[in-house]
Amino acid sequence: MYIEKYKSWLEDDYFDEKTKEELRNITDEKELEDRFYKDLSFGTAGLRGKIGAGTNRMNQYTVALVTQGLAQTIINKGQEAIDRGVAIAYDVRKYSDVFAEITARVLAGNGIKTYLYDGIRTTPLLSYTVRRLNTIAGVVVTASHNPKDYNGYKVYWENGSQILDDIAEEIVDEINGIENFRNISLMELDEAINKGLIQYVGKELDDEYNQKIVDMAINDDIDKDIKIVYTPLNGTGNIPVRRVLRDRGFSNIAVVPEQENPDSEFSTVGYPNPEDIRAFAYSEKLGKKMGAEVLLATDPDCDRLAMAAANPDGSYTYLNGNQVGVLLINYILSTRKIKGDLPENGAVVKSIVTGDLSKVIAEKYGVEMFETLTGFKNICSLPNKWDITKEYEFIFGYEESIGYVYGNIVRDKDAVVSSMLVAEMAGYYKKRGKSLLEVLEDIYEEYGYYSERLFQLVLEGIEGQKRISRMMIDIRNNPILKIGDMKLVKTIDYLNDETDAGVSDVLKYYLDDGSWYAVRPSGTEPKIKLYVYSKAKTKDESKHKVDLIEKIVKERMESIE
Repeated sequence: MYIEKYKSWLEDDYFDEKTKEELRNITDEKELEDRFYKDLSFGTAGLRGKIGAGTNRMNQYTVALVTQGLAQTIINKGQEAIDRGVAIAYDVRKYSDVFAEITARVLAGNGIKTYLYDGIRTTPLLSYTVRRLNTIAGVVVTASHNPKDYNGYKVYWENGSQILDDIAEEIVDEINGIENFRNISLMELDEAINKGLIQYVGKELDDEYNQKIVDMAINDDIDKDIKIVYTPLNGTGNIPVRRVLRDRGFSNIAVVPEQENPDSEFSTVGYPNPEDIRAFAYSEKLGKKMGAEVLLATDPDCDRLAMAAANPDGSYTYLNGNQVGVLLINYILSTRKIKGDLPENGAVVKSIVTGDLSKVIAEKYGVEMFETLTGFKNICSLPNKWDITKEYEFIFGYEESIGYVYGNIVRDKDAVVSSMLVAEMAGYYKKRGKSLLEVLEDIYEEYGYYSERLFQLVLEGIEGQKRISRMMIDIRNNPILKIGDMKLVKTIDYLNDETDAGVSDVLKYYLDDGSWYAVRPSGTEPKIKLYVYSKAKTKDESKHKVDLIEKIVKERMESIE
């Protein structure tokens, strides 16, 4: 089957010579099979894959194919949807600008107007743009924090959130109905511009978005001289994050010079994921040199934020997404309570694999906590609903994978607003004689010690996919009944059980001491994830529980061939 597809790409004059040459140079049979054994799958997270020739790769042809499916889906919604158009942004990765232009040309070929950014932009700005321009949809070309050889394509709907299953299924149905690449309508760029079907977007919306974030500041009684080191990891965050911090009044901001400018090779970091503390190597060096109290890092499309806080001896402690989320929720709710502007019907939202400490903090301040499936498309589905029902006022949403959103100007995780909030929070506590690490310790003292751990097993290719499936089947059918003294008391199978959160291939196991763990395949990368959480009266006991649960479940997972 894959050989037939491979030959058709070589023989069909629709495909350019450079693509054919790339394919001819492949001598590894398994590599050829991996490129053609399936079509690059489209889902709620859009497309994500290695760049290269083939049906299972990110290239101009697979991007055009998916865009034709999106175009037909919009056409099916009627003339109003067509007239509203589509906003398009792209990041610093290889071919991101090319894929964005292809996207605009296919939409134009179908009579749909596009608003195409004139240079690299952040993912949250794309969400803002969809809401601000009232477009029917949005596309951002990015692979977020994946390695340099990857790119991706995310679709947003009219509310500024990533699409949910219903729209994704419509797009997939339309893609499946395209029998040949030649059925894709692709207008020449100059023609599309002359016809007004492609309109470039400049800095006007950047200015607007920046001001709205500055206006979201919670407290101005802070120490604005706090020393901060920031790295955009050679991505899109450099200009917007620096600008918002500057406009907020922070004067001691140093940017890592080696990681300041866009670099599609991510030469200084390799894997540009700020969750990986290796991404902080340059930041830490600069931080120690200048005595920085906080280190901030955003991923290449600037929707996720990682941070480290200084210890008294000048070293740094890296805070995970649960800890940063807890600090932010505690700061936002406590400060707004003091100011008297905490809404009576306020709500915060987290994912089902995010820790529970934020629940008890929200409860203290009379704020409702909601849980959804992983991904901000699910987290933001609730404020989208509340926009209509007015049942709750959305305050904050987050998940353990360092994604946070505050307020209502975007409907996706936003590292620009998060950077401002973390800087403000650090300045607030510094003025009151406390570091962020001391505040976190105070929270643990009040609510109990919560520990968390994430283990990820990368399994690439066809065999990797099959092994991940076998792991999920085995863990689902044969749960671990006891770990040390902790007994299994409850299981939630989000694929087969009825829950308020929705349907997904996630298994969650609750133990009798309040600890729990969850297992799920990644939706965007070839890996299976294990999330472990524990609660105890002391830090040592909590860590011991996490270590034990991780050890037992990890051994079980790795034993499944």
